[in-house]
Parts: sequence; structure tokens; C-alpha cells
Amino acid sequence: MAKQKKQPRPKAQTPKGFRDYFGAEVNRRKEMLDQIAGVYHRYGFDALESSAVETVEALGKFLPDVDRPNEGVFAWQEFDEKDNGDWMALRYDLTAPLARVYAQHRNDLPTPYRRYAMGPVWRNEKPGPGRFRQFYQCDADTVGTASMAADAEICAMLSDTLETVGIPRGDYLVRVNNRKVMNGVLEVMGVEEGATRDAVLRTIDKFDKVGEAGVRELLGKGRLDASGAYIDGVGLEADRAEPVIAFLTSKGDTAADTLANLRAAVGDSAVGAEGVNELEEMATLLAAQGYGPDRIEIDPSVVRGLGYYTGPVYEAELTFEILDEKGRKRQFGSVAGGGRYDDLVKRFTGQAVPATGVSIGVDRLLAALEAKGRVSKVDVGPVVVTVMDKSHLADYQAMVGELRQAGIRAEVYLGNPKNFGNQLKYADKRNSPIAIIAGSDEFEAGKIQIKDLVLGAKIAENATLEEWKSRPSQFECDRADMLAKVREILDAETGAENDG
Repeated sequence: MAKQKKQPRPKAQTPKGFRDYFGAEVNRRKEMLDQIAGVYHRYGFDALESSAVETVEALGKFLPDVDRPNEGVFAWQEFDEKDNGDWMALRYDLTAPLARVYAQHRNDLPTPYRRYAMGPVWRNEKPGPGRFRQFYQCDADTVGTASMAADAEICAMLSDTLETVGIPRGDYLVRVNNRKVMNGVLEVMGVEEGATRDAVLRTIDKFDKVGEAGVRELLGKGRLDASGAYIDGVGLEADRAEPVIAFLTSKGDTAADTLANLRAAVGDSAVGAEGVNELEEMATLLAAQGYGPDRIEIDPSVVRGLGYYTGPVYEAELTFEILDEKGRKRQFGSVAGGGRYDDLVKRFTGQAVPATGVSIGVDRLLAALEAKGRVSKVDVGPVVVTVMDKSHLADYQAMVGELRQAGIRAEVYLGNPKNFGNQLKYADKRNSPIAIIAGSDEFEAGKIQIKDLVLGAKIAENATLEEWKSRPSQFECDRADMLAKVREILDAETGAENDG
């Protein structure tokens, strides 16, 4: 009989482009999501949880290719008993599912419908440093109104959200532009729908990288990039390209100056004038609520996503500097973006349904707070009740139960209790603030030992021998006083943390 071939063991590694998140990271994200949800809820938005899986047809942006729609999404085909196969895919954002939800349930939903959604999305793209195939988004959208008050509200809410999670005023800016203004510029240029228009939009999108001179070259004959390669331009005459340059460089010292410059850039274009009027209305509504240019400003250089949006577009940019992997200073950049997309629901209903919304990149926002040292990378662990005598296991469980009932995170050491040193190493690894110690002698006398692990670590790092004696990190107290003493230590450490 042939010997059965041994099955190879699976590799214990995450798939490419994905990662695992452990305790402190998960808790930090949850805390941030709760803070964001609190702001959204305060603005009157309702939570929505939609399916992580949609039909590819409903997602709309990615359609089946020859064999499978694997460009950009994770997709698979499901067959029924008649072998009719539907393509399914993991959602790539939270907006496409909203369009399906609204179209499906619109008769039961209020108009306008204001919803927020939070959760992971998946993109089948090439991963890179800091770029993963699964990441969290946090969206808020208003569907069913064309009022600029909805767009202004989204910008105000975005500003409030950033400040709530720990980005102070002065460290961020919500920048606003309008697709209709860009359409007006293209109209003045005489650029119709088609390849030339798309090429112009792609060139405008490079403004933040190549600047005014680079855009001029790319709208004309072309330019040499940093690597020395020649990039062919759109081929426009210099005078035809001038409205684009006027648009991109129209930001003035005040909102009024910027609006005046934009009116000049769009000339006689009706759609362009409509876009400028919408920006002016948003600025007025925001100013009435106290949101000035220190928080929200009109900025024509916001061009990303102009091909997708139909009206106002907005982007939240963090303005403080961080050090990159090579120690060079750079601005952190964008952490949120959104705008008005009046055509998305129309795919399902056949009728235009106005909508506007914003999406916050939660992981990027967390990374920004970490870069500024505004969130702790380590969670405070549980109080650990050590085990000195297995015959008193019920007493140890009574201790931990008392702590938990008082709302204090606590656990009994469940490993091998023979080596007490290993129990303290375990507590250190858990970042535990306190270890409670009691053996037969302590139980008999109605006493316990409390070891302040945080203070002990600080003393070991900084203190002299005399300070050890004056500030003991371990002391004895009555068993009845355990809860009060533990709370006293935890409150003191929390206060010191806040003072720091």
C-alpha cells in the first residue's frame, strides 16, 4: 500500500495587501468611530449598515470583463440551480451601496435621507507602503435635496469632526471647489465631451504635483518629467489653455476675491456662473454659523474627483508637518473628501436624485494623530490578580469579580502559577497598571499586597535608592480596602497622564 502523502502545513501569514489589527489598534479605531458617530448623530444623521457584498451590477463602476470583473474589486460568480451566474463583489466604498439602498427603500425613507455608515471596504489594487486592500471608511451623506445648505452642513460637520477627534483648529483646512466652475472653464475653452476633455481634466488633476508651469506645458506640447522622460501634452494653443490657468490660480486673499476671480475665469458660461453662485451661497451659510476661512475656505486648486462629482467638492487637509521615513519634513495631506453626486441614484431609478456626502479615511486620520503623538500606541491593560495558592482560586475569582462589578478591567492569572516571576512578566506584557498579590498568610490575616506596576517601572528608570524607600510601589492593605486602593492608584495615574 502506497504511503499517504503528507499534506503541507499552511503558511501562517496574512494575504498580500492585508494586515492584522491587535487590541490597542482596534480600541483606538473604535474610540475614533464612536467620536465621529457622535458628531454625525448630533447633526441629525441616522446610522445605516448595508451588506458588505453587492452585485457587480449594483456597484456599477466595475462591470464584468471577459472572464471576471477583477479590475478594482474582489468578485466571484454565483450559480443557481439553472446555472444562471450572478457576479458578486465586496463593496469598494460606502457610497455605491447607499445608492442601491436608497433606490430600493426610497418609499419608506424620509426625504431628504441623511445617513452615516462606517466599516471596512475592499479594493483589489496593487498594495504598497501604507496602502492596503482592506481599510475603514466613515461616510455621511444627504440624499434627496439640491440645497447648498446640505453641502455647507457637510463641510461644517467635517470641521467639527476633525476637532472632536483631536485635530485642533490651525492644523487642518476644509477646502471647497465646484465641478460646475470647471465645466464653465472647459466651455469657455471650447473643449467638448471626449478624449480632449478627459485629457484636460487629467492634466488639471496634476496641478498640485507640477504647478502652473507644468500644467501650461502639459496642456500644450508636453514636458520633461523629473526622470527625464518626455510626456506628450494635450496640444492646445496657449490662448485656449489660459482659462484653465486662470481657474487654477484664482485663489485670492479673501473669499470675495476668489469668487471675483472665478467669475472672470468662467466668462459668459451659464453653468460656470451657476457654480460660482453655489460657492458664494455656501460661503455665506458657513459664515453665518461661524465657520471662517481658518476652518473652511474656497480653493480652486481642489481638483481631485472633479470627473465624478456634479457640483461642490470638498477635501479636508491636515496642514501640520511630519517626518517621512527618510527624516524629511512633509505635510500630512488629505484625510477626507467628498462632494455632490447627483447622478448616482439615477442608475437605479432613471430619475435624477440629488445627493452630497463625505468620506473620512479613518486609518489615515489615526496615523496622523499618532504622528503628532496625540494618541497612545499602548492600551492600559487589566488589573492582574496573581495566584499564589491554588487552593484559594475561589477567593481570587471573588477579588476579580468585585473589581469588574465596579467597572474596573481585571483578570485572574490563568497560566501555570508555580513561577511567580512569570506572572509579573505576564502583567508587564499586558501593560497592566496593578498586580494584586495574596498567599495563604495574607488570606489568613485578611490582607492583600498591591503592586503599582506603573510607579514601579518609573522608579526603576529614574529614582535613586532613597526614593525607592520613600515611594514604595508595593504595599499591604486590608482585603476590605482593595477596591478603594485600586481605584485610588488608577485615578492618580489617569490624572498624571492627563497632566502630561
